[in-house]
Amino acid sequence: MDRIKRLSFEVLNDHKTKFGEDFTENKKALNQITIIRSKGLKNKVAGYITRFNKKQILNEQYKQDGNVDSSNNEEQDPSLEIADSEDVSETVEEITLTNEEVETINTTTESVEEKSE
Repeated sequence: MDRIKRLSFEVLNDHKTKFGEDFTENKKALNQITIIRSKGLKNKVAGYITRFNKKQILNEQYKQDGNVDSSNNEEQDPSLEIADSEDVSETVEEITLTNEEVETINTTTESVEEKSE
């Protein structure tokens, strides 16, 4: 485990409630709790704690949303189903560009950028 991660978890184990999703607030809380003389190290630890807390919150929201979505899967709208797969393949064929067409688009874009400068 690297130094930043280890230090962050040591601080979080004892003072998890003092940290949130805001980097500047986490830096202030870190200043009150610890003595870190290096500004860079302090910023890295505060940043790691901030990212860690954001991931935890997103994971909790995802789990909550996942429970709601699993009950709604049975009630899907039938109009969203693809009725005829031939229509889809025709659309894909229409969208597919050849290499020459892509080169033409790139050349046109470059000449527009040159004119705007």
